[in-house]
Amino acid sequence: MKLSTKGRYGLRAMLDLALNGDNGPITIHAIAQRQEISERYLEQLLIPLKQAGMVKSVRGSQGGYVLGRAPQDISVGDIIRVMEGPLAPVECVSELNPDECKRADMCVTRIIWAKLRDSITEILDSYSLLDLANEYHSMPKTNIIEF
Repeated sequence: MKLSTKGRYGLRAMLDLALNGDNGPITIHAIAQRQEISERYLEQLLIPLKQAGMVKSVRGSQGGYVLGRAPQDISVGDIIRVMEGPLAPVECVSELNPDECKRADMCVTRIIWAKLRDSITEILDSYSLLDLANEYHSMPKTNIIEF
């Protein structure tokens, strides 16, 4: 399974909000500049995150975006699902509506795909934005990308 820039950049934007949101709403411009993402693309990324309740927009001269829930309540898996869809490597083991193929009863490879899905899900759901923020703060400052 290969994540697209949509998933990777969406996660970076959410982590940026978690790291910098203590001072109020953050503008798209500020996030885009720190994350080296075009403002236009970032706007498109924030739409599904807003629809999922993970971010909120604040209007006005001091407006911008804030997290819609506490960072410990937003898992990496939640973000990736919003940005990329189900975490399954193939459709027949999708979390939502697995496509039942006519070979399902005799498909040995389906076992591998299900285990891969379960492993990916377990890892992504085990990390919250708070966990990533704590990791960021514990890293030597010479090894990290500035947020």
